[in-house]
Amino acid sequence: MEKIKSSELIINPDGSVFHLHLRPEHLADTVILVGDPGRVELVASFFDEVECTISNREFVTTTGTYKGKRFSVLSTGIGTDNIDIVVNELDALVNIDLETRTPKAEHKSLDLVRIGTSGALQGNIPVDSFLLSNKSIGFDGMLNFYAERDNVSDLDFEQSFKDFVKWDAKLASPYVVPASKSLINKLDGDDMIQGVTISANGFYGPQGRVLRLQTLDPDLNDKIEEFDFKGEKITNYEMESSAIFGLSAMLGHNAAAVCAIIANRITKDASKDYKPTVKSLIQVVLDRLS
Repeated sequence: MEKIKSSELIINPDGSVFHLHLRPEHLADTVILVGDPGRVELVASFFDEVECTISNREFVTTTGTYKGKRFSVLSTGIGTDNIDIVVNELDALVNIDLETRTPKAEHKSLDLVRIGTSGALQGNIPVDSFLLSNKSIGFDGMLNFYAERDNVSDLDFEQSFKDFVKWDAKLASPYVVPASKSLINKLDGDDMIQGVTISANGFYGPQGRVLRLQTLDPDLNDKIEEFDFKGEKITNYEMESSAIFGLSAMLGHNAAAVCAIIANRITKDASKDYKPTVKSLIQVVLDRLS
């Protein structure tokens, strides 16, 4: 196989991948992804044993065991641009021989599960509930840089959404990617609401918030709330899951996302203290993956 050039796959002097600073032995097959570096310590506090903690910039990784199962928890920072780094480097750790810089003959699949916080886009979704994303819509356009994006995307959903909201051509074309069915089956339960999640490429204008700058389409959130595709409604905003689903699908990994709903953009309600909700969600996810 052709050797991957050093400019394309940068490896640190200690043999770790460039941004994450991880070597293959540091990584478990099941990886919990969180946005906030501080949340890594919270997830790891549930572990029975910790093997290692490695950090570089916003990327903090702790690997350990929970009820006999090995987990890594990794902070991505905010946004799908960081997810492009994280998922590609996680894949390199298990599917590229870092010494020879060649893809391995045998493919390995990781389970990647995002635990995050989110704002609801339907009035009937209560704050402090758990939302399991069965699809994610990327407003960021990141997946559109990859040749195989159509192979993993729900193209009918994409077109229907763009037509319904009259998507402006100045914006990146949205993409829609399903979550892993096997992980959905593991994580689902009576305490989970399933829905379709939007990953926005910003917190303010891209999610319809107005401070001093007006948005391009002031009615977009109203149209999102109303949109229905074959009985599927868009339920919430966050900022990472679409790239996790898309890159994972193209690279042959399983991906899912579960968020604590900390605000409802329709009812204008917000959690009085979302931290206990997030802690409960972490426990639920670890138990169902163990």
